[in-house]
Amino acid sequence: MKSDIEIAQEVEMQPITTIAEKLGLSFDDIELYGKYKAKLPLDVLEKMKNKEDGKLILVTAISPTPAGEGKSTVTVGLADALNRLGNHAMVALREPSLGPVMGMKGGAAGGGFAQVLPMEDINLHFTGDIHAITTANNAIAAFLDNSIHQGNPLGIDPRRVMWKRVLDLNDRALRHITIGLGGVVNGMPREDGFDITVASEIMAVLCLATSIEDLKTRISRIVIANTYDRKPVTVSDLGVSGAITMLLKDAIKPNLVQTIEGTPALVHGGPFANIAHGCNSVLATKMALKLSDIVITEAGFGADLGGEKFLDIKTRQLKKVPDAIVIVATVRALKMHGGVDKKMLTEENIPALKKGFVNLERHIKNIQSYQRPVIVAINQFASDTPEEIETLSALTKALNVPISLCQVFEKGGQGGIDLAQKILPLLQENKDFHYLYDLDLAVDEKIKTIVTQIYGGQKVNFTPKAARQLKEIKENNWNHLPVCIAKTQYSFSDSPKLLGAPEGFEVTVKALIPKIGAGFIVALLGDIMTMPGLPKSPAALKMDVSDDGKISGLF
Repeated sequence: MKSDIEIAQEVEMQPITTIAEKLGLSFDDIELYGKYKAKLPLDVLEKMKNKEDGKLILVTAISPTPAGEGKSTVTVGLADALNRLGNHAMVALREPSLGPVMGMKGGAAGGGFAQVLPMEDINLHFTGDIHAITTANNAIAAFLDNSIHQGNPLGIDPRRVMWKRVLDLNDRALRHITIGLGGVVNGMPREDGFDITVASEIMAVLCLATSIEDLKTRISRIVIANTYDRKPVTVSDLGVSGAITMLLKDAIKPNLVQTIEGTPALVHGGPFANIAHGCNSVLATKMALKLSDIVITEAGFGADLGGEKFLDIKTRQLKKVPDAIVIVATVRALKMHGGVDKKMLTEENIPALKKGFVNLERHIKNIQSYQRPVIVAINQFASDTPEEIETLSALTKALNVPISLCQVFEKGGQGGIDLAQKILPLLQENKDFHYLYDLDLAVDEKIKTIVTQIYGGQKVNFTPKAARQLKEIKENNWNHLPVCIAKTQYSFSDSPKLLGAPEGFEVTVKALIPKIGAGFIVALLGDIMTMPGLPKSPAALKMDVSDDGKISGLF
């Protein structure tokens, strides 16, 4: 079969003005970024404020493995399938980060015949949003260090600076650095470090903001350091909230593109789900809900990460909960959770599939605890045998959960017709949504609730540093904020080696980071890194561009 990029390059895309017309938008309602991309000004929301919201479908998945799951692919294929059935559906996805694109994970534009286009642009620099976020983040860092250098009027303790610089690449050498060397004119020497851009609080702020005014308010309250007497210092204290917001005035506008089949898609924002909240922007989702009857969106990694954060963090800003939730699973991945080596996944192994099914089962029960209709989508691979498909279907149906076999990678929207037909009735169910925790619960209790009720753990340990930070959170009246867990995506636990559905384990909270602008507290579990490293053989080794500008090797 052809590669993703070969499939994408053979598609004759529709002008973005045509895609906009499908949404009832005129030429004056969009800002063109070439022939096939556009930004939607925020006044689009104001013009449609009296229109009823469409239905919302969240696509999440089992705990990821190197075998692949395909949430974005299923998301795109489902939207195309719904439109084939005569519905008015569109997609809301995250933007890919160059880190994983050039590293090992791959892109975030779908795959096969279920992709958003132009996939080269989306996976590379796109409309410059992530670069704007990088610049805004690093501008704060520059102003902070300048304030320290220029007499330190805010009394910032250089040992307690929380704000790191960022880069949209995997670069482990920058995780821990020393800055300000070379004498008095070069600033105050201190320890510093880089995170990947998608872990920046600016990314989270952009994705949770509901307007320019809200964006500026959130930026102003970002905590960047502590004073010598341990009082928080914010961006507002630096006096640059307006300047930083200015740098993001275009990045906050959602990006309009299309799928291979011409379904409108908004691709905007890209926080990781293992170290951030893992959802596309609230503004893009809000716009999509006004512009179409059904919106399909996805949340990063497994339902214990992106799914939980979508439900407990994003919905509180969105003021809308999913009407139905799709959990994507593959036979290959479940066999890995059952102990099969990656090299042996093409061989039929019913016992391993049954053993690994516990991972899917826990994710199903977790999502059901939110009182949402659930359907399982089996993203089919060519190596899946009829017996394996039948086994997985029987195990899922025994839980009284509908299941659908998806072939969207190979067949596009046609391969998602069954899923579309089965999910439409679920959108009409009226159940009362149930949050996992109340916001008035203390931060440590919220963490324990997530660990015990979602992960299956038994105990939460706090390092002395984290225990001290819990006290500071309470003293600063931040206890009411939701919690964003940063942990490995490969396991329910904080150890990537515990696959399947482990129980009775303990997790360790290393640190608690107040993201007051975003509006949540990040809890770092285990050995999670906020600046990833490159693998031994990065994906970039296969990428190239010809003399005429044609890209190859991009998936």
